[in-house]
Amino acid sequence: MQLTLLDPDQPQQAFPPLHKALKQPNGLLAFGGCLTPQRIVNAYRAGVFPWFNPGEPILWWSPDPRLVLFPEHLIIARSLAKTLRKQPFEIRYDTAFQQVMSACAAPRSEDSGTWITDDMLQAYQHLHQLGIAHSFEAWQDDELVGGLYGIAIGQVFFGESMFHRQTDASKVVFVHLVKQLSAWTYRLIDCQVSSDHLLSLGAEEIPRSRFADLLNQYCEQPPHPQAWQR
Repeated sequence: MQLTLLDPDQPQQAFPPLHKALKQPNGLLAFGGCLTPQRIVNAYRAGVFPWFNPGEPILWWSPDPRLVLFPEHLIIARSLAKTLRKQPFEIRYDTAFQQVMSACAAPRSEDSGTWITDDMLQAYQHLHQLGIAHSFEAWQDDELVGGLYGIAIGQVFFGESMFHRQTDASKVVFVHLVKQLSAWTYRLIDCQVSSDHLLSLGAEEIPRSRFADLLNQYCEQPPHPQAWQR
């Protein structure tokens, strides 16, 4: 099956149908295009996200199955509940988006690189300025020690990446994110691809077709009017 080449001068160009994505590598749907706000928002709305390594063309993915979390299915293990009761971190949102994304972009080991390129950093920071991309953060003694960022469309939050510098900081941030999103009437959190970390918190894999149906339903519904207000 031939991949679709996206036109960088047409950010409004529709993505190909999701069933045309490759099975190996799982979910690769298209390449090329651009990282303008319109293109990125259209991608998430269609169930697609960008992921590519430095030096590669922009690659667009829609894996099957899709890992999601329904906020009401959040699982808090006993050990994590104990940490939450201690309240070791101050939780904030949208106060350090650039710092959070830069921390997520940092290599996790001496030999690993990062998929969060400078172009991605600039693109998502622009989306943050537009009120579309958001961060949740854990602070300790005024030091950023954990966080995550993602895209909000309608009643769906599309998680992108997280990091931690203190034990359980990213888990604590994620729990607070889910509870806050639930209070703001969000119905779905996209976790993209399976991981033991997220499965332990209640995430589950669903067919890509069902994910697309849920996006059609929930992306068109507004969240609570106070969502992301400061």
